Amino acid sequence: MSLIKVENLIKNYINDEVVTEVLRGVSFEINKGEFVAIMGPSGSGKSTLMHILGFLDRPTAGRFLFEGQEVAGFDDDKLAELRNKKVGFVFQSFNLLPKTTVLENVALPLIYSGMPAGERLKKAEAAIKAVGLFHRQGHFSNQLSGGEQQRVAIARALVNFPEVIFADEPTGNLDSKSGMQVMEILEKLNNEGHTIILVTHEQDTAEHARRILHLKDGEMVRDWQVENRRLAKDGLRK
Repeated sequence: MSLIKVENLIKNYINDEVVTEVLRGVSFEINKGEFVAIMGPSGSGKSTLMHILGFLDRPTAGRFLFEGQEVAGFDDDKLAELRNKKVGFVFQSFNLLPKTTVLENVALPLIYSGMPAGERLKKAEAAIKAVGLFHRQGHFSNQLSGGEQQRVAIARALVNFPEVIFADEPTGNLDSKSGMQVMEILEKLNNEGHTIILVTHEQDTAEHARRILHLKDGEMVRDWQVENRRLAKDGLRK
């Protein structure tokens, strides 16, 4: 069974009776443990697609199944539960609380779970170790470099052990070295079994994935496996 399956997915926005077609009949499946990049130029619909897959938005038409269940039948409470337990998000702008420690930022998604404080901190520490920032866990997030802040964001996305980690342009605000380090962490997490869905407009970034879905004008124009996967640790091709 596929983890994610979409069939003829359509998303329209209506403003003053003007209909804007953003997604036009997109279909694909993603299995557990895949590393998939969704790429395309600005306006291609890739971020809208990620928001639907991450339960942040609903499609206008078409089918979206998650773990074999039809998402259209879920109410807002169920979607909020899925966002909290099943997915983690990494955004281009980091979205960290500035005058809050790394440990507190990473533990934040666990506050609403009812988990005891001691257990929350243990899980947060484990996630911080996974991204190589344990020595910085007591620092405020605004004391970190951009690359370190993005690694904290990855740890926060990881802390709930989600089924899927969504990364929306995660290297967009980083220099090339920091961006490479972030992609290396995502590759490592994928090699450990995590499903990663990356949204990017950059071919070099997309080639860290194992599969690329290419959108253009809201349609899927190509779906292919990456044969020469870029190695993040040295920037060379196999």
